[in-house]
Amino acid sequence: MPTYVAPPGWPAPVRPPDAPDWERTAQSWLLDICPPEYRSYPALRRHLVVLARFAVLHVEASQVAVRRGLSEARADLRDVAALEVVDAAVQTWLAEEARLSGLRRAAGLVEEALRGRRFVARL
Repeated sequence: MPTYVAPPGWPAPVRPPDAPDWERTAQSWLLDICPPEYRSYPALRRHLVVLARFAVLHVEASQVAVRRGLSEARADLRDVAALEVVDAAVQTWLAEEARLSGLRRAAGLVEEALRGRRFVARL
């Protein structure tokens, strides 16, 4: 019986590379992390490596936006929100930054697998 290996950071909804139906689960997950409009582009639905590249770039762009929001939050919000609201906004940006960091790793791993990389189990 074959052993399928997914590395740390691999997205839970995606089956490991070469497992039965793994590419379908990868496509579904990649479309879920992209803007809904991406589902309407035939090239992205037919070419998974291209979809993966789009997904990685989308997540990276979101990371840039979060970093900007975090760096500007206090100055931009101090005149329109109470201090505790600004602090809550900063905490939200920090939580989103952490989420996106994990998502970027996961999307990158899926892209690498779609490009042919295979992972080995480590002891």
